[in-house]
Amino acid sequence: MDTPTPSPSSAASYPPATTLADLRHNLDAVQARIQAACQRVGRAPEEVRLLPVSKTIDEARLRLAHAAGCTFLGENKVQEAHAKWQAMADLTDLRWSVIGHLQTNKAKLVASFASEFQALDSLRLARALDRRLQEEGRSLDVFVQVNSSGEASKYGLAPEDVAAFVRELPAFSALRVRGLMTLAALSPDAARVRACFVLLRDLRDRLRQDAPDGIGMDELSMGMSGDFETAIEEGATVVRVGQAIFGARALPDSHYWPTESGA
Repeated sequence: MDTPTPSPSSAASYPPATTLADLRHNLDAVQARIQAACQRVGRAPEEVRLLPVSKTIDEARLRLAHAAGCTFLGENKVQEAHAKWQAMADLTDLRWSVIGHLQTNKAKLVASFASEFQALDSLRLARALDRRLQEEGRSLDVFVQVNSSGEASKYGLAPEDVAAFVRELPAFSALRVRGLMTLAALSPDAARVRACFVLLRDLRDRLRQDAPDGIGMDELSMGMSGDFETAIEEGATVVRVGQAIFGARALPDSHYWPTESGA
C-alpha cells in the first residue's frame, strides 16, 4: 500500500484557486481522495476531518472558502490567524486551529480566540496556555506534537518522552487533550513517510491504554497535501491540507515553517 508521496517540487502542480467554483472543485476533489483512502482500508470517511490550512491566503479568498463550506481553518502563525479572526468576526461559525510552533509569550493570543491548538510540546507552554485560558474563562482543544521522523529540524516531543508528558497534563484543566499530531518526513520515499504515521498511531494506541482521567487519545492529526492519503490509511482522524485546496503558495514553506515542511 505504498501510495506515492510527491516531492517538494510538486507543489508547483497545484494551480491557484481564486474563485468559488475553484474552491468547491478542489474541496470535492480532496474529499473524494479522502473517501478513496478510507475505502482502501475499510474506514468510514466520517472518521476523518479535513482541516483546510489557510496560511498566506488573503481574506477575500477565505471568505470564498467559507462560502464553499469551510468553517474550520488552520494557521501556522498565531499573529496571522488572530488578524484574520478579527477581520472575519462577522462569520460567527468560523473557527480557527493554530497548528504551528508557539512561543510562550504568544499564549495569550491563542487563548483569546483559537478553538484548537495542535502543537503542544512543553509543560512551560501548557502552563502558559492554561493560565491565559483561565483568565479568559475559556478552554481549548489541544494535540500533543510528536517528532515522529527524528529530524532535528522538527518541533515536537521525542516519542519516548510523550507518556511522561501526557501524565502531567491533567494539572491544566483548561486544556482538553484530544490526541497527537505530527509532521512526517518530507521525502519522496513513501516507506519513510508511512513509518512516521505508523509510529504515531502505535504510540497513541499504547498511550490510550492507561491515559489519565480526562485525557483524550482518540485523535491523530497527521498528513498534509502531499501525504494525507497515506496518513488516512494509517489511522489519521485529522488531515491538514492547504495547497491541494487553495493552490501553491507564493511564499516558500520556510517562511511559515522556519525549520519544517508545510501543509
